Amino acid sequence: MAAALTPSQLTEKHRTTLDQALAAIRSRAYWSPHPEHPKAYGETAPADGLAAFEALRGTRFDLGQPGTDGWTGGEVSPYGPELGVEYPHADADVLLPAMKAGIPAWRDAGPETRALVSIEILARISARTHEFAHAVMHTSGQAFMMAFQAGGPHAQDRGLEAVAYAYEEQTRVPGQADWSKPQGKRDPLELGKTFTAVPRGIALMIGCNTFPTWNGYPGLFASLATGNAVLVKPHPRAVLPLALTVKVAREVLAEAGFDPNLVALAVERPGEGIAKTLAVRPEIKLIDYTGSTEFGDWLETNARQAQVYTEKAGVNTVVVDSTSDYKGMLSNLAFSLSLYSGQMCTTPQNLLIPRDGIETDAGHKTYDEVVADLAASVGGLLGDDARANALLGALVNPDVKARLEAAAGLGEVALASREVANPEFPDAVVRTPVIVKLDAGKPDPEAAYLSECFGPVSFAVAVDSTADALELLRRTVREKGAMTVGAYTTSADTERAIEEVCLEESAQLSLNLTGGVYVNQTAAFSDFHGSGGNPAANAALCDGAFVSNRFRVVEVRRQA
Repeated sequence: MAAALTPSQLTEKHRTTLDQALAAIRSRAYWSPHPEHPKAYGETAPADGLAAFEALRGTRFDLGQPGTDGWTGGEVSPYGPELGVEYPHADADVLLPAMKAGIPAWRDAGPETRALVSIEILARISARTHEFAHAVMHTSGQAFMMAFQAGGPHAQDRGLEAVAYAYEEQTRVPGQADWSKPQGKRDPLELGKTFTAVPRGIALMIGCNTFPTWNGYPGLFASLATGNAVLVKPHPRAVLPLALTVKVAREVLAEAGFDPNLVALAVERPGEGIAKTLAVRPEIKLIDYTGSTEFGDWLETNARQAQVYTEKAGVNTVVVDSTSDYKGMLSNLAFSLSLYSGQMCTTPQNLLIPRDGIETDAGHKTYDEVVADLAASVGGLLGDDARANALLGALVNPDVKARLEAAAGLGEVALASREVANPEFPDAVVRTPVIVKLDAGKPDPEAAYLSECFGPVSFAVAVDSTADALELLRRTVREKGAMTVGAYTTSADTERAIEEVCLEESAQLSLNLTGGVYVNQTAAFSDFHGSGGNPAANAALCDGAFVSNRFRVVEVRRQA
């Protein structure tokens, strides 16, 4: 039995980290307590992490949670191997009451204790980052280094960011106050008042296939740190990273003297579709979801008893007006289009380029030249198979492959997708991006560029002018949403016009990126992921609004 975690131990270990996180969300400067480099975790960490992952394969993942009525699994790595892990299948009628029973003590512990316990969970996850990286890699198809960074420290940063916002929002109101109202010659009216942050109840976190930890941790830790219990429902193809998370959380909660059932796992049998069933149960008061627009819209419409936070799909756009670093622009865009085979909700899809071309430091470039040069840049970046595998990872599911293959028939292909062999994992489906030339001058309500085509598919859309590009940008953000917008221009007036569109339509904008920062990457504590102000997402990761409605403040007044 592990030693108990006392409040003083938690304070000594983690109060400084909490204070640093609070300072970071206020300053928006760079900060992270979680190292990005694999060597930072110790000399034996890579081998230990791989061994720990391999030891999980073919096992039964017992969490000891109530209501287990059977076992289920079936994950197959996008790289080929079957994971063979079996997980507990939960009877919600037993599990949910058990989860609810632990909430009062967790509520009464207060915001600081909840924050420090949450940080201890993240610290233990961080210590096992190599193990988690393999779990993320073999459920999402991310290449190892991306799985290590995005699934490890970057995800942990997002979780800690949510904890910091949760603490800040809960402590805006003092815990108690003495109230005295003068009454002239009479005695004053006097009351003693207490104010308690009260959780909503049980939160349901519905995980996604592509970024199970990065997209999952903000909602999980925002709900937990505000006093709620959290039921984690992973995507059926990406269970292991979140099952490991739940196991760590349950261990820490128990050691800190709380009910481990405050965090539990709900894994579905093949074809069971339990997300819909759980989402409308009266016990579920909060829902976090990342995935398709169709199911996100269903949740927002039907889960009326819950506060629903969704990140759905959008049409991400880059406006190409002009550039003072043509080579840098092409290199930056090529990397953005290639990273994780375009399977990021932030990957650019539409590249809006004036048909008369653009002005650059390398002279005037026609539309055809810009597209051909971008295709050459992508081809050069991915020309070496080893580098291509390290950037692309594997296609996460057959639907992405089907969309990629169909895209070639939508217009003139500027860059054809090619198959890349992965010597280590011969069953992996690895494909380079396709770039298709389309024309916005031909009105077509069914035009491919008006909808999201998730995966390694980009459209080089010819427009009459930059002004027309901005109108198309405005339309797609307003109607379809966007997680990211990028733009290249040397004109101050054009820059202001692009910024105005993004301010009016609530879209996050990146201007003139030519170095090592890319439009599809965001940094916790500084960048907002999504805005909550357009159809791509109804919340931002992470801001005060993301946490403040997960609890309410209840006041008790007593006669002094």
